[in-house]
Amino acid sequence: MGSEDLVCARCSGLVIEGRCPTCRASREYLRRNSVTISPQLILAIIAIVMMLAALAVRHAT
Repeated sequence: MGSEDLVCARCSGLVIEGRCPTCRASREYLRRNSVTISPQLILAIIAIVMMLAALAVRHAT
């Protein structure tokens, strides 16, 4: 379930639309606290894991 599916209890509108002050506050809270992972970070993590695996294999033999 994404934030675009949330319904406001105050105005019964979608939170993502920001119809009332409660919707807008909730929308901003969700945007500030969401975690975004860039593709560069994912590639860096994969590269590090691959290097560690190669070192482990080399050390085991």
